[in-house]
Amino acid sequence: MYPKSLNNLISSFLKLPGVGKKTAERYAYAVVNKMKKEDIEKFIESLSNCKDSIKRCPVCGFLTEDDICEYCKDNTRDKSTILVVEEAKDVEAIERCERYFGMYHVLGGSISPINGIGPEELNIKSLFKRIDDENTKEIILATSATVEGEATALYIKRFLQDKNIIVSRIAYGMPVGSSLEFSDESTIMRALDGRKEYR
Repeated sequence: MYPKSLNNLISSFLKLPGVGKKTAERYAYAVVNKMKKEDIEKFIESLSNCKDSIKRCPVCGFLTEDDICEYCKDNTRDKSTILVVEEAKDVEAIERCERYFGMYHVLGGSISPINGIGPEELNIKSLFKRIDDENTKEIILATSATVEGEATALYIKRFLQDKNIIVSRIAYGMPVGSSLEFSDESTIMRALDGRKEYR
């Protein structure tokens, strides 16, 4: 039987997505047996700083420590195009391609009635407000190729169908059920290049 403090640490690691019992045990053993005290202190400080300092950009929903995020501040980006993703990590996946230079909008998830997540729980209203307030010419829907991602894309498309705006969907040279986070740069680049108007 593990000591109580080690069990508590394992339980903490189990709260992370994708971490099972064996992985949590491996992480806990690494902390106890391999990390120096100063490394653990830096780790704790990093966790605390992230929780205290990072917030959602009020414009696009990306993560930032400032009033607005680096993408919304960047005047060299194409303000007429907004690429819509589910999570902040998807923005970083797109940026790695070095091919897209427009704006972003992070929804914070996807519509999933089975999990009690409707449009009201997502960052969708602010997207529609941006489209009305800004000179937006194209919305690129880059939600995942899952049932939930498709439902979210369809919801946004239907809402925008009467507006004078191009709504495109990134092409999926990606497997259905995949996530942008785990896709390589060339796959994302091909998907962006092959996007089509969403009908």
